[in-house]
Amino acid sequence: MTGILKKIGLFVKKDEEARKQADELAAWFESSGAEVLRKDITFPNRSQREERYPVAPPELYAVFVLGGDGTFLSAVRWIGDQKIPVLGVKFGDVGFLAETTGESLFDVAETVLKGDFITRPRMRLLVQVLRDGKKIADETVLNDVVINRGALARLAHIRTYIDEHYLTEYRADGLIVATPTGSTAYSLAAGGPIVHPEVHSILLSPICPFTLTNRPLIVPDTVTIKIRLAEDSRDIILTCDGQAGLEIDERDTIILRKGRHPIHVITPPDHDYFDLLKTKLRWSGGRV
Repeated sequence: MTGILKKIGLFVKKDEEARKQADELAAWFESSGAEVLRKDITFPNRSQREERYPVAPPELYAVFVLGGDGTFLSAVRWIGDQKIPVLGVKFGDVGFLAETTGESLFDVAETVLKGDFITRPRMRLLVQVLRDGKKIADETVLNDVVINRGALARLAHIRTYIDEHYLTEYRADGLIVATPTGSTAYSLAAGGPIVHPEVHSILLSPICPFTLTNRPLIVPDTVTIKIRLAEDSRDIILTCDGQAGLEIDERDTIILRKGRHPIHVITPPDHDYFDLLKTKLRWSGGRV
């Protein structure tokens, strides 16, 4: 390999199989003349604070994520707003964010190292929480923002506005605001539709709504969504990509809009989104 030394990031779930594969992949990259930066992560328990990492070095050529969807979402937070290509490698159960498997990993790695790959942008959501007019949270998410009640809370009353126009007050266990990428995550489990990642949209999916006429809604990704809770709201949690959580109440205004910086996902030449759906959802007899 000639030319500028390429620096590859490995973002690795603390799983025996993933770590073993990461060891082999790191050795392969280094033997091919690349430099490797490795991050081994552990997901916190609910009683622990989310582990945060310094932002990924901007000189990274690409990031390989070895783990499940949760690991991929952590890697996206590590990359932040930078235009660093990222590739998910599946280890574990059903996941929609991995573009390749361990079996084809080294073939894909060689393709990436040669620069013979394409990336596809995945939209992200910018989420801001204002409390009494003061910003207390500012997050970017790839999958979804979830507002839901705690175990002992009553139904959440979630007042929702689209571009300052009042939409409805969801009386439900919660509300999911998702990107097209996140349409196959919690939103799908809550009865939301599957949306192709290249469809420019934002999804609103109520969780167990009290009124059956409150159905999932798809809106353009050009809108701004504003959410407020009804008075005397207690034990309501806002969660970003299932990782960063914040307790909210009627003092808070949640503002969601399309983020300025998409994530750039490496797509192998033989990858097809619909084949992925058929495999993951076992359509026509397909298996995970």
